[in-house]
Amino acid sequence: MKLIAPQKAVPTHIISGFLGAGKTTLLKQLLSQKPEHEVWAVLMNEFGQIGVDQQLLPQQQGYQVKELLGGCLCCSSQLPMQIALSRLLSETQPDRLFIEPTGLGHPAQLLEQLTEPHWHTHLSMRALVTVVDGSRLHDHAWSQQNLYADQLKAAQIIVVSHADQMQAADELALVQLQYEYQAYAQRWLKAAQGNITLAEIDQLYVGTQRKIQPLLKLQKTLIPAANTSEAEIKQLPYHYVESAQGYSVAGWKFPKRWQFDFYPLLDLLCEQQDWLRIKGIFNTNQGWQSFNFNPEQFNYQSTEEGIDNRIEIIYQTARDWQAFEAELLACQLANDTLNE
Repeated sequence: MKLIAPQKAVPTHIISGFLGAGKTTLLKQLLSQKPEHEVWAVLMNEFGQIGVDQQLLPQQQGYQVKELLGGCLCCSSQLPMQIALSRLLSETQPDRLFIEPTGLGHPAQLLEQLTEPHWHTHLSMRALVTVVDGSRLHDHAWSQQNLYADQLKAAQIIVVSHADQMQAADELALVQLQYEYQAYAQRWLKAAQGNITLAEIDQLYVGTQRKIQPLLKLQKTLIPAANTSEAEIKQLPYHYVESAQGYSVAGWKFPKRWQFDFYPLLDLLCEQQDWLRIKGIFNTNQGWQSFNFNPEQFNYQSTEEGIDNRIEIIYQTARDWQAFEAELLACQLANDTLNE
């Protein structure tokens, strides 16, 4: 797909957030800061087939808004998104671009698409922004959903909306949330009525250092070593490590069909030492279970069906993970082999 190359890469902001978090309110506030001589463009994604948010944005000269309806541009086929974005760039030649994915989307996948080499000369990606509703932080049923967590992990900047409506319980929940996600190098901003200046979020995107590899059990058998590069890891299972701000996250992902023995798995997680955070979701013989451990509390509960089995452990000290992985795999009940 060919694009008319702009004179320079367009500063591009992804404004993500869970349903009702206040993404469109923030976007309207940012758009109000457009210099008179510039043209700004917005690409919006609605999960349904009838677009509403577009009608809430400025319609006057200097703004170009395009909606992509039906499905999620983060995780569905890339082609509709690429076509829509290519047309918006070539027809509008904007000075700045905002992308608002659906609240049901996975912004990390969208960011991965837009940082591919194909887009480097066209887009200058800015720090990914996730909006959370500060007045609902006390609602654990809301804030503990897997999609909510995925959007927080992807963000470099988190905007806490409805800050003027936060209660004491929300303030305490915010402190806890900041502690949970301290390994992800995030900046937190409070906003009332979306009042955030463009300068506060206009920061270049900085990719997280992530090393994705086959499971540790398999790495010694893979020749040549180049097979362990991130680009080669396309299917589950795999192991990864990412680092930021002096913290590291060791993680594993396994196929959804793998099932684990709940009690040995729980025992294994409880036996771990020298960690700052353990979070996971597993398909077990007790149903799908989520684990959310911090040094003060070991929480686990039944949860909705996940897209895969996964676990992340946040830590600061160097550690040999091979023994842990072996014990983790020993909790598997299914007969799948690692090569399937």
